[in-house]
Amino acid sequence: MSDRRADRPALAIAIMIIAVAMLVAMNAAVKLIGPDTNAIQITFLRNLIAAFVLIPFVLRDGGVATLRTRRPGLQLLRSFSGIAGVTCYYYGVQHLPVGEVTVISQATPLFVAALAVPILKEVVGWRRWTAIVLGFVGVVVALGPIGQVGLPGLVVVAGTLFWAVTILTVRTLGKTDNPSATTFFYMVAGTLIAGAAQPWVWKTPPADLWIYFVAAAVLGALGQLMIAHSLRIGEASIVTPFNYIAIIWGVLFDIVLWHVWPTVWTLGGAAIITVAGLYLFRREAAVKAKD
Repeated sequence: MSDRRADRPALAIAIMIIAVAMLVAMNAAVKLIGPDTNAIQITFLRNLIAAFVLIPFVLRDGGVATLRTRRPGLQLLRSFSGIAGVTCYYYGVQHLPVGEVTVISQATPLFVAALAVPILKEVVGWRRWTAIVLGFVGVVVALGPIGQVGLPGLVVVAGTLFWAVTILTVRTLGKTDNPSATTFFYMVAGTLIAGAAQPWVWKTPPADLWIYFVAAAVLGALGQLMIAHSLRIGEASIVTPFNYIAIIWGVLFDIVLWHVWPTVWTLGGAAIITVAGLYLFRREAAVKAKD
């Protein structure tokens, strides 16, 4: 059987560009819900609705049989870190421009590379460490002048750290569990985790906001599925760098919907993080090619 990866690189790139646009649109939908709704409530409803959206895809991939997991503890850790990360991002977009949150979130690969050393015992050379440090400098720049850094920005940084843990657990789960099982388990377990907090944060949303809750759930679920499909039909080294186009989408949403232009700090941080991230990705690909 021939390898389907890299069979259709142009289509894979197009799908990735659309997928990241959908994920940024999800954040825009959350911002439209407004800061009066607790971020953990938004996460709860998003996961609940998304779980139902994913059911047809689970059935397509084999049904209940695909939901078996050999590592339930790791699945639970993935669900907790994923919920924490998403909630932090949602809190961030409720109080900051979508573009700024998107820029900071692009530092996730840098956190992944740094955490892979103590968690996965991976060896990182000085070139990759230089890219990681440079990327962290970009995060600091994107946050703005030190004296003006607020809680929302710090929460987004925490969300990026949580999401890095999520990626590391997914990478490990990929060796034993079906991707559909991991995604569905996250949506269900995440709903239960976020649901446990609802007695303290729940506030019945106005009828006109439900469209944004549904949009956030559908866009988030389909965006993740499209990224997975993009990586199935295109080489990661070709497709993954297009994830940074999310920064452009974030800035465009801010300008079109809220007439907010990016600050010099945001643009400067975006440039540094993008350069560091792309170099790190290329360097890791070169190291793997030698193995």
